[in-house]
Amino acid sequence: MNPVPGIFRVLPELVLTLTGVAVMLLDASLTPLFPRRYLGWVAAFGTTFALWASLGQLWLPMGTGFSGTIETSAFTVFFHVLICGLVLVALLLSLDTLPEESHHQGEFYALIVFGAVGMCLLTGAVELLLVFIALEISSIATYVLVGYRKQTARGPEAAIKYFLLGSFATAFLLYGIALIFGATGTTQIYEIARLAPTVQNHALILAGLGLMLVGILFKVSAAPFHVWTPDVYEGAPTPVVALISTAPKAAAFALLLRVVYEMLPGLRPVWSPLLWAVAVLSMTVGNLAALRQTNVKRMLAYSSIAHAGYLLAAFAGLDSTGVMAACFYIAAYAAMNVGIFAVITLASGYDEKLPVINDFRGLVYRRPLLGSLLIFFLASLVGIPFTGGFMGKLISFSTALGGGAIWLVIIGLLNSGLAAAYYLRLALAAAQRPERENKEKLATPQVLGAAVIAALAMAVLATLVMGIAPGGTLRAAEAGAHTLQAPPADNNTFGDAVQPPLP
Repeated sequence: MNPVPGIFRVLPELVLTLTGVAVMLLDASLTPLFPRRYLGWVAAFGTTFALWASLGQLWLPMGTGFSGTIETSAFTVFFHVLICGLVLVALLLSLDTLPEESHHQGEFYALIVFGAVGMCLLTGAVELLLVFIALEISSIATYVLVGYRKQTARGPEAAIKYFLLGSFATAFLLYGIALIFGATGTTQIYEIARLAPTVQNHALILAGLGLMLVGILFKVSAAPFHVWTPDVYEGAPTPVVALISTAPKAAAFALLLRVVYEMLPGLRPVWSPLLWAVAVLSMTVGNLAALRQTNVKRMLAYSSIAHAGYLLAAFAGLDSTGVMAACFYIAAYAAMNVGIFAVITLASGYDEKLPVINDFRGLVYRRPLLGSLLIFFLASLVGIPFTGGFMGKLISFSTALGGGAIWLVIIGLLNSGLAAAYYLRLALAAAQRPERENKEKLATPQVLGAAVIAALAMAVLATLVMGIAPGGTLRAAEAGAHTLQAPPADNNTFGDAVQPPLP
């Protein structure tokens, strides 16, 4: 059988890179008066093509390319499709909500696409130096996007906080990589998995794992590495929050799965109780802090911290079952979270005229579609049956229960009941009749364009499908879990050699 050319292993990343370059070249060549909105469509079409290119990789045999640095498998395809879908929704949402007079629109769309390149590379990287490079590509793009609204004080402040804390977290990750290299003499993940049980200095491996976990858990905003989240969510434009609250987290969780289940599975007695504690802390801190919030974006920021805890509960599952449950929960959370931020963007506008919960009072009466969708996504975040949030929590907690983490499940269920309080507070505000002082804010509804309608439809459909008919997503997650557990037949042979086909 002929080897697969390495270029096919990075086809989605190549398409996204070419799309970003095309957007920047077009932006530089157009006259200042030419509307930049069309560049968003170029980015959206390029991202759609990358999504289909990711699906096409299912027909490639599992294997690595470029000297064993990048892998193609059902696991990578699952996350590539998820990330490209989330980026597409964010682009469509930005097309109809970004003001025409806003500055540097072309750069805005290009940064989103370039960020997606890093996220996709992160999910397929099987070499730790490429992991670091991919993480930097993704992070730098999101740092700039967070501070896009330069005319407000909160935007640059949020970007500086995100950059400084993110740089420290990346330094922890890089130092952890250095320690693991010092212990094993390699940065290839499969080689590390083979050599780690036989190294003499296990302290270096343990220290390297701990430092890497600090960097990764920061990216997923798990407690106690969550302090950046509320300020960044509040200061960034809401379409950007819809992106950074989902796609980079999905990529970081994919990396976390690869590190603990594939690179260092023999250290499960070490990392399993550690992630157990982080899950409990994230759920509890996130929900208790969210109860005290009146600002909607800050409330949802703490909510995302709690959901990181629910997802980490799946890591208590055994082997491929835990990977499958985590993959499904990532997809379900991403769909409902990007959906609720899309609704908030359309209700509040680019300038965010409705920052607090009470401002949303009467949304169902003034804008029935947005009000209904807001309640729908809140119901999914609560975990109401027939939504993706319900199935995600059910599978995650069932997996943890199967792994023997009974107390973790009990704490998770108690936290889910606690979370219902602040979700229902926003839902009840939207369902109540509007107060007189709110009428002016809600009296001039924004016309929903085709791009926004498509973005909302994608989020609603994904949330419903994963709640009512989750079989397809579960099968894809299960296939990804099995390939994550199955390294190449010869760990010493890398490159473009063809690996055994998917089971």
